[in-house]
Amino acid sequence: MLSQSILSGARILRTEAKRSIGIMAPALNKVSDPIQQLFLDKVREYKQKSAGGKMVDPNPEIERELKNELERVAKQYGSDGKTDMTKFPEFKFPEVKLDPINQSV
Repeated sequence: MLSQSILSGARILRTEAKRSIGIMAPALNKVSDPIQQLFLDKVREYKQKSAGGKMVDPNPEIERELKNELERVAKQYGSDGKTDMTKFPEFKFPEVKLDPINQSV
């Protein structure tokens, strides 16, 4: 009996907490702390830079390491260097001719 009332109270608290967060979300967009604002600015800047799907601010050493790793993986999985390893392979299954079965006995 007591455990049911505790569980019921926990559900109510959880629901109220969700509502409070939902109400507070627009207020959280207005940041009064300068450090929080700086953090949000950096997150937004990173989001803009990474929009193209490329690495953000790569240096030549990192690009060289990435190229070497991609070549190593391509060799490991049998690429001839001309095959696009990011493309899903196409499978061709030829039609197999089966010998007819003599069903008359």
